[in-house]
Amino acid sequence: MTAQSEKGTGYDSVWDAIAATPGEAENMKIRSRLMMALREHIEQLDLTQAQAAKLLGVTQPRISDLMRGRIDLFAIDTLVNMLGAAGLQVDLRIGKAA
Repeated sequence: MTAQSEKGTGYDSVWDAIAATPGEAENMKIRSRLMMALREHIEQLDLTQAQAAKLLGVTQPRISDLMRGRIDLFAIDTLVNMLGAAGLQVDLRIGKAA
């Protein structure tokens, strides 16, 4: 069962709607945010996929997967490692569910 909005007419996020469990939804939300941060960083630096791959220590096809939003292909730890290689820092904040 996933979290529905207070109105009861929908879900709090798309991840809540498609995930099988609240834990899976949270995992997807985190991965999505990490992937968006990496993509924005690559775009801000105006890097090619080959340049981004070299910077992040991965292959060009992995950057292609990242840029295409293939969330199912990335684990949280992999994304955190890539962010670290990019010189970015991840801050974690935990709060009660809505």
